[in-house]
This record gives sequence, structure tokens and C-alpha cells, in this order.
Amino acid sequence: MSSSEELRKRYRAYWKAYDKAYADYEKECDRIFKEWMSRPLSGPLREPEFTFPSIPEELRGLTCGAKTRAGTPCKLTSLYTNGRCKFHGGLSTGPKTEAGKKKSALNGFQPKRMARSP
Repeated sequence: MSSSEELRKRYRAYWKAYDKAYADYEKECDRIFKEWMSRPLSGPLREPEFTFPSIPEELRGLTCGAKTRAGTPCKLTSLYTNGRCKFHGGLSTGPKTEAGKKKSALNGFQPKRMARSP
């Protein structure tokens, strides 16, 4: 059995290869579409023949593995392409622009809404 970090590296490499294959697929779709549009009354548009890499068996069911607050490894299997779950490797890195940073700094100062009674 491979180490968890090695499996995570292979998981990221798989998704990198998948993304490259998908980009090639999109290019082929664009090429076919342009060719199809250039011929008048050319019949139905055909789907390109393409195979995407399948995920290796040892990577199926890979868990996040990050250390939780309780000190146990995270057991979530719904992972992003970086090999971590939404709690331990989320996609957001925060605001980038000055306006966004100022707006996020004000979040704690917003007045609380009163609950409506029926």
C-alpha cells in the first residue's frame, strides 16, 4: 500500500491529465463545429471520438486524510482535484482586489437582522 501523500500526488496527477484531455476534447469539438458550419446543409453534427483517462482503482474512495480538530483523520471522500475535501482544502483564497478586501473587512460590522414574527 502506498503512503497517503503518494496517493494524493497520483490523484493530482490524474486530474491534471484529465484536464489536459478535456482541453484537447474541447479543441476537437470546436474544430468539428467550425468545419460543420462552413459547409451548407451538411447534416447532423458528429460527436468527436475521444477517450478520457479512467481513475486508477487504488485512487477510488481516497479520503481527505487531513487532521480534524479532534485529531483524527478526515474521512470525507468527496475531494477536489487537489486531493482535499471542502473543509480542508477549499477553493476560495479570499478577496484579491482592494475593494473586495475592504468589503470583507466590514463583514463583522453589519447590523443583525431582526427575525420577523408571523
